[in-house]
Amino acid sequence: MTLIPTEPVNRTILLLDIEDFSRRDDVVQACLRRELHNVVEDTLAAAGVERNMQYREDRGDGLIVLISADIPKTVLLRGLLTDIPDALCQYNRLASSSAQMRLRMVLAAGEVSFDPKQGTVGGLVGHDLNQSCRLLDADALREALAQREADCVLGVSSPVYEGVVRHGHRGLRPEEFHHAAVSVKKDRLDLWLHGSPPDGTTTPASAGRGGGGAHEGAAGQSPAAPVGAPASSGAAFAFNGGTVSVGGSQVNGGQTGVSGGHVTGDVIMGTVRHEGRSEQA
Repeated sequence: MTLIPTEPVNRTILLLDIEDFSRRDDVVQACLRRELHNVVEDTLAAAGVERNMQYREDRGDGLIVLISADIPKTVLLRGLLTDIPDALCQYNRLASSSAQMRLRMVLAAGEVSFDPKQGTVGGLVGHDLNQSCRLLDADALREALAQREADCVLGVSSPVYEGVVRHGHRGLRPEEFHHAAVSVKKDRLDLWLHGSPPDGTTTPASAGRGGGGAHEGAAGQSPAAPVGAPASSGAAFAFNGGTVSVGGSQVNGGQTGVSGGHVTGDVIMGTVRHEGRSEQA
């Protein structure tokens, strides 16, 4: 019997992978897989994801989870940032050193179809799913987990960051994510990592595709104009030599050629000007 592939549907894509899984013996691997299923089961249940709203595919050292688009991604993200770290912390407190579990996680979204074959399991098809798996395999995500003491690291795709994270919904702080351009199998992809960059610097959340941070200076201010460039508005001053003292007033307008003297009193330069007393130094 030939099974017909389903039409592609939009799903939230959750991918999880256990660090250093292949280096463990069979007994430890079985223990880790059971615990991963328990952690994911509890996290999805807390997010209100019913059984008929999800699809899970066991990948041995990890899981592919497709979740109905009816579940808000904000709820899922809060679970990934709080519930899973807490569950891993509790498990690792009691687990032996050989059975410690650390996870790489990616949350993405896109179109996925199901192409089943009789007598086999699985059969997921979709460009968006392929791209998400490549994010999970990205060196940036692996290195982020290796360099941290945390039990897990989360990366999100650009659509999830742009559509959800950067807006600062409850429990989500865009400043805690930083952008990383990754290359996997000839693809150049955008990944947003939760946590500080590896070098410890703070990258503004708007520095990537999420906003105009690349065109702004510190505290969101525009950078200074190049030397010699005409000012677009406001006052411009050029004082050469001597000492200038302006008190109790507003100076507005272009001033050049004030040199070698001391200006005192109230000075207003604009449509009305009251000049004070000028004394030679």
